[in-house]
Amino acid sequence: MILRPLGTLLLLFAAAINLTPSTAKALPDSLRVDVPEKNRQQGQFFTVRVANTSSKPGLWFMERSYAMFRQPDSSWRALVPVENLTRPGSYAILVRTDSLEQKVPVLVKPNNRKIQYITLDPSKQGIKATETENTRVKAALQTESPEKLYTGTFLRPSTGRTSSLFGLKRSYDGGPVASYHKGIDISAPRGTPVKSTANGRIILTGTVNAGFRLHGNTVIIDHGQGLTSIYMHLDAIAVKEGQDVVKGEVIGRVGHTGISTAPHLHWGTYLYGTSVDPLLFEGKTY
Repeated sequence: MILRPLGTLLLLFAAAINLTPSTAKALPDSLRVDVPEKNRQQGQFFTVRVANTSSKPGLWFMERSYAMFRQPDSSWRALVPVENLTRPGSYAILVRTDSLEQKVPVLVKPNNRKIQYITLDPSKQGIKATETENTRVKAALQTESPEKLYTGTFLRPSTGRTSSLFGLKRSYDGGPVASYHKGIDISAPRGTPVKSTANGRIILTGTVNAGFRLHGNTVIIDHGQGLTSIYMHLDAIAVKEGQDVVKGEVIGRVGHTGISTAPHLHWGTYLYGTSVDPLLFEGKTY
């Protein structure tokens, strides 16, 4: 039998403890959280990437949890929305795995959007959303399918000038400000083609005849991983629910249905059911 000095045995015992899996997982630098842009305005979003973990991380912002999605490089990612009415100030994004957590300080800045005063045609006054359209639209915009369906840059879905920006607070017919604009308006003649901004799957087609009194004829596309887009006030719809579409494919025609002052396309983009400025996507890659 080989006898070892007591000091050597103690060193070997300590090394064995340090190599146990539970302690190795707790190393503070084994989780990498990257938030490239830590200052964002109301209506924008934070890109959060997490690396060096095989298990799906949990992510929280402003006391709400957001699903993270696996990327081709084995990292995890989420595009975390900043709701347009979020109070400007300092916040933190929290990422947590089984044994680790990390907080990243972030800043929300005001977007200084003004009030837009809108006068409706008498035929449009008093139109309210039906329970059917509210329920169906809300459910569709909250879609979080795990597969990323989009690639490359996002397209502007129709030709024409931007007649109304995202985030403008709105007053109708001299009434109080009760909402804000959850997209942009693209002014174009009736019948102008409307195209899918990116690859995706049609998850909603709603018509005036089916109860879409406020939205008008509407299409919603799921682009995967919490991102959806909406196209409203259409004159005609050229797609069906469940249909896969590619970037640039015609999905409908510009119209004047629902709450609308003139022919135009309302284009909105949503992350986890929260509206964000679609101009953040136009011509960009994520």
